[in-house]
Amino acid sequence: MTACNTAVPPAAQATAPQAVVVAAPATTARTPIQITTATEMSPSGSVPGDYPARFRSAPERSHRIARPLRRVARVKTDDEELLHEIGRRLRTRDDPERVTFAQLRQALHHGIGAVDDPPPALARFFAVVDAVPEWVDFDRVERGARIMREMGRSVDDVMLQLALIGGYRFGGPPDLLVATGGLVGATAMRRLGETQKWALSVLEPNGMRQTGAGFVATVHVRVMHALVNHEFETNGRWDADRWGLPINQTDASATLGLFNSTLLLGIRALGWIVTADQSRAVMHLWKYVGWLMGVDEDWLFRHRTGAEPAQLSPCAGAGRAHLGRPGAGPCARRRPAHPRPGQTDGAAQPL
Repeated sequence: MTACNTAVPPAAQATAPQAVVVAAPATTARTPIQITTATEMSPSGSVPGDYPARFRSAPERSHRIARPLRRVARVKTDDEELLHEIGRRLRTRDDPERVTFAQLRQALHHGIGAVDDPPPALARFFAVVDAVPEWVDFDRVERGARIMREMGRSVDDVMLQLALIGGYRFGGPPDLLVATGGLVGATAMRRLGETQKWALSVLEPNGMRQTGAGFVATVHVRVMHALVNHEFETNGRWDADRWGLPINQTDASATLGLFNSTLLLGIRALGWIVTADQSRAVMHLWKYVGWLMGVDEDWLFRHRTGAEPAQLSPCAGAGRAHLGRPGAGPCARRRPAHPRPGQTDGAAQPL
């Protein structure tokens, strides 16, 4: 969905060929510089609680879709405070400033030090994305990427049939993709291909290290999001009172969930056994991706349900279960739908 576009939308190309809007990222307590945090904006002069019209507009459908997820996550009651934040952040984004595409490309591929006299906005931006958060464990990031590579074609099946296509059923991000021309006619297949190319770059060995393929692509996506936000906040083609900001914190966080928790749920449904440690490694990989993408840090989760390890399913990590290896008793799963080359019994080797 909106967190995956690695190309400049046609509409944006036509209106801003010389410059790109760079989002000044929100900071955390560990960030050594001060940059303005996500800014609230309401075209109608809204007050807290005055959400875009799309928010909670189809309660019966929402309850129906959420019913199985409630069982998985063991949610008994709605968290009204969290729901308020979801609605509020439909109107939040990063603050935009301008630099040239040439300067951006130079900084992405060679580091900010390679840019002669970089604009302050670009320098601040890279001071944030280059400063790896203290919680990032690159060994775990690499393990998460390797686990997803081991899943092979099953990842493609889940992402296409469950995560992306499923996500396109909801209003907001798909409407923006249609408006930019990224999800219309023949361009839809190219759009899915761009998403896959980006995701594969994230999964490359050392792909999320600075100037690695995944790092470069992810930071590039974040800048493209800022460009699209700037364009559609000012061109009169986007109904912010209905949808919130074009690319907002709520949709960005939800999109990230397609690549971590939704993926893990779908993989298990296909028969893969994923231990708790493997699940946390995958979540950790995408937590760092989300951080680079500009998702608010308090909406980056360690676990697929947002719960602590003790609250996860008792089957997670049960016995000697390895990714794809059939278990026993109540935690048993059927064989993977797509065994790796050379496998004849559907059982994957331990990672």
